[in-house]
Amino acid sequence: MATLSALFDPQLLQRYDVPGPRYTSYPTAPQFTPGFGESELRQVAAASNGDPIPRPISLYLHIPFCTSPCFYCGCNRIITRDASRGAAYLTRLYREIAMASSMFDRDRDVEQVHFGGGTPNFLTPDQITEVVDVLRRQFHFAADAKLDCSIELDPRFITPGEIGQLASAGFNRASLGVQDFDPVVQQAVNRVQGVEQTLGIIDACRQHGFRSVNVDLIYGLPKQTLEGFSRTLDITLQARPDRLAIYGYAHMPQLFRPQQRINAEELPSAETKLDLLRLAIDKLGQAGYEYIGMDHFALPDDELARAQREGGLHRNFMGYTTHAESDLVGLGVSAISHIGASFSQNPRDITSWEQAIDDGRLPVWRGMRLDEDDVIRADVIQSLMCHGELDFEALGRRHVIDFHDYFRDAIERLTPLQDDGLVEVDGRGLHATSRGRLLLRIIAMCFDRYLPPAADATATPRYSRTV
Repeated sequence: MATLSALFDPQLLQRYDVPGPRYTSYPTAPQFTPGFGESELRQVAAASNGDPIPRPISLYLHIPFCTSPCFYCGCNRIITRDASRGAAYLTRLYREIAMASSMFDRDRDVEQVHFGGGTPNFLTPDQITEVVDVLRRQFHFAADAKLDCSIELDPRFITPGEIGQLASAGFNRASLGVQDFDPVVQQAVNRVQGVEQTLGIIDACRQHGFRSVNVDLIYGLPKQTLEGFSRTLDITLQARPDRLAIYGYAHMPQLFRPQQRINAEELPSAETKLDLLRLAIDKLGQAGYEYIGMDHFALPDDELARAQREGGLHRNFMGYTTHAESDLVGLGVSAISHIGASFSQNPRDITSWEQAIDDGRLPVWRGMRLDEDDVIRADVIQSLMCHGELDFEALGRRHVIDFHDYFRDAIERLTPLQDDGLVEVDGRGLHATSRGRLLLRIIAMCFDRYLPPAADATATPRYSRTV
């Protein structure tokens, strides 16, 4: 790819800026139902143990607590300054870990661990270390050289010295929330965060041998300007993180109560929001970052970039990952599991999750078994979201289908995208053009049988907009 700026066409982006799934799964979470419960989860876990080649395991742990609300946030979190709530949460989490681990054979290596939130470093480094120790006792971990152990960090509530404790516990990847360094924007979203404070944590991660550091930024926040966001990008790029996630702010106050604290009149106009995105694309391209997909960028020697070039990139509820062949086991409030051809989710409210644990039950709230069509379409959408292309013949062989016949309707829905130069389709396959790379969600939506015929704000209010 010559330059990232070649991806940008403001007229097209504006036209296709409609609500749509982010495709961290297919089918997406709104399709999960209460008909999938604990017994169904145990069945699919037992079946997964019977695979001829044992599949590795990825563990996701949700730590829901935050000490203060960030007004833009749409995550599942609990606001509290009571540190004792963390200890009480861990008591039940350890019981869930024990129940979950008992479902899997010991010849299945854990190759990935991720702590998300909320704010995982609401817990003390000693508590986090204890959680990892519990996981190591309950599951069989791969050798350290193969293990990815990552954690989302709020730089405001951790010190460089504590990063050393996390490294000793086995963490080798970190993702830091920044969003914007502009003090005016920080005040507007209730997240005041110092530059030196943040850069000090990035430096500490490197000094303690972390393999990768990711930084999250958001464009489209209240009071953002091109000048201010340009400074944020410059500061961030000087730190040279291995990966960057540049998210578009999704203002959905009807779904996320904290966003009701944001004055909608202070949000950038649609034109300015696109200018902020263009600015980010230009600066990252000039700095040598490669576009991975969706909102993610990486340096050329980062594992994500290498996996994309080599065809091994995967997308799941943790975002882009290199662990394509693993079963994902979610632990904690709202966590989602992807085991075999199934999805399951824990309760989003802590009371229901606690009650299930206290009753000695795996806390499964909802889920689904994928039928044959779901599996085929999930494969298609995974290929699009990770690599921006489809090989019709290879997909047909994998699923014993005639791709053109099976997806006749989807190929017809691609016609206007072809006319707009977003995709190129021939008898052998499909690939997203430079102009279409920022609209992979739109391309994938053509293959989603659960979406209504017209994906507009009225039909799909539960999804964020695609730009």
